[in-house]
Amino acid sequence: MTLRTAVVATYPPRHCGIAAFTRDFVRATGIQSVVALHAPGLPAIYPLEVHHQVRRDVLLDYRTTAVGLADDGVELVSIQHEYGIWGGSDGSNVLDFVRALSMPSVATLHTVRRTPTPAQHRILVELCAAVDGVAVMSHAAATLLARVYGVSPMRVSVIPHGVPDLARVDPELVKPGLDLAGRAVILSFGLIGPGKGYELAIAAMPAVVEAIPNALYVILGATHPDLLLREGEAYREDLVARAAALGVAQHVRFVNRFVGQAELGRWLQAADVFVTPYPNLEQIVSGTLSYAMGAGKAIVSTPYEYAVELLADGRGILVPPASAPHLTAAFVDLLRDRAGRNRLGALAHQFGRHMVWSEVGAAYSALFDRIARAGRGPRVPSAGRPFAPPLLHALPAGAPNA
Repeated sequence: MTLRTAVVATYPPRHCGIAAFTRDFVRATGIQSVVALHAPGLPAIYPLEVHHQVRRDVLLDYRTTAVGLADDGVELVSIQHEYGIWGGSDGSNVLDFVRALSMPSVATLHTVRRTPTPAQHRILVELCAAVDGVAVMSHAAATLLARVYGVSPMRVSVIPHGVPDLARVDPELVKPGLDLAGRAVILSFGLIGPGKGYELAIAAMPAVVEAIPNALYVILGATHPDLLLREGEAYREDLVARAAALGVAQHVRFVNRFVGQAELGRWLQAADVFVTPYPNLEQIVSGTLSYAMGAGKAIVSTPYEYAVELLADGRGILVPPASAPHLTAAFVDLLRDRAGRNRLGALAHQFGRHMVWSEVGAAYSALFDRIARAGRGPRVPSAGRPFAPPLLHALPAGAPNA
């Protein structure tokens, strides 16, 4: 019999990384019911698979929805966790929701901070104690859970971020359809906002253009909806002004829209080089980097934790943080070396076979079945303090552990 499962997360038409992840997650696992975490000020029209909406800032919604899932016959609940998508201070309402559930639950953690605030530490510790299983997307995250939060590695499964199964193609075949013919294309994509390091990549472009006159840096994506509500397009306008001041306005293209998966695939296939110049070296997962791996791109990145793990063993190029000259050198070297780009792309694509949604969906389904068969056990006491973990299972980085 099919396990009746519900997932709780943000969901399209909301434009955010976790909403996009959850849409693909639902398709890959066959989940029948979605509980949408609904932020104020956004349209409340959802597709048919959304059976419940939880108003983010209404505490009563969390408890009544948790009880309602039992009435729906739901046998297991998948919780997508990132502090900002749940209501309450630091997303504390997730604890009210989980504690009101009567069926087993599994939390997928999209953020595991090395240096959390005391409140963030408490919430994550209590969440991991309240659920029946925990999934993270990297070995670095699993290690942090043990060392910083005191979560037993025996309760944690490492399942990679899912990616589309994109074929590797010659970028020159795709470029004309995106008005990129004759350009050497460097790509970043994702919701636009501070903390992505776009300033660093733009700062690198004058020297790149001097060496590669047809170079073009494409920043693909709409402004993050929360930032748009607070500040409008001020941040994007600042980036545009930076490019103009550096004399590279014709070599930095902003594609100001949220693109669907099919169009995103074309932009990835058209790119010669992909870059994630993030300044936050503690970042434990990046959906954009995952997609670039799956698409078989030659990747340049700052050495944040997720990039160090995915680009190990020569699968990409890591450059020092906040160093435009190092970023320039990496871009120029790759744009001049077609064979080198192909070699890196092939290694990334091969590694990315662990990450395609068919593999990831199967891993989650196996985890859910195992947790459901075990039933809802006694709640694990919250850890009083962090502890040094035993060795984790020796899996290839990014391989499913369910």
